[in-house]
Amino acid sequence: MKELQHYDRAAQKFYKNLHFRYMPLSSWDMFSEEFSALCENLSDVANLNQLSKERNWEKNIAFEKEILDHNHVVVVTDPQLTIVHATKNIKTMNGYAAEEIIGAKPKIFQGAETCPKTSAAIGEAIKRQEPFETVILNYRKDGSMYKCWIKGQPIRNKKGKLVNFIAFEREVA
Repeated sequence: MKELQHYDRAAQKFYKNLHFRYMPLSSWDMFSEEFSALCENLSDVANLNQLSKERNWEKNIAFEKEILDHNHVVVVTDPQLTIVHATKNIKTMNGYAAEEIIGAKPKIFQGAETCPKTSAAIGEAIKRQEPFETVILNYRKDGSMYKCWIKGQPIRNKKGKLVNFIAFEREVA
């Protein structure tokens, strides 16, 4: 083993002068949170693709781009404006879990200081079954206000019948 003494001394010297930087356990927590959010987003993409297939939507929507690239919240209603699907990232924006708002109307997010003109303009576009894009003052579950950019559009099936409305949303400054 005498032939390895030279190696042992070199290794000992190397490791003695080496400074290790340990990753704090919290970095794993941050990665875990991001990974969990990605998994939820991918699940939402799959669910929305399934919904569009089941409802026979005429247009293919790039949900991956909207959710993964743009981090948009997606809310889908039936023609009577009852929420039938919302992406899980809605909770980050307004405090409501997606499951909590299924069956509710989007007006659940509006309150005393929501601009009636903006709300009416959205209502008119929906009534005419036309796309719209606007910013509206909404309310979180805890009652605090936030400005919400909404890009909404009617969704028709391949026979041309209105089957859903979809809104892409995000909080803006």
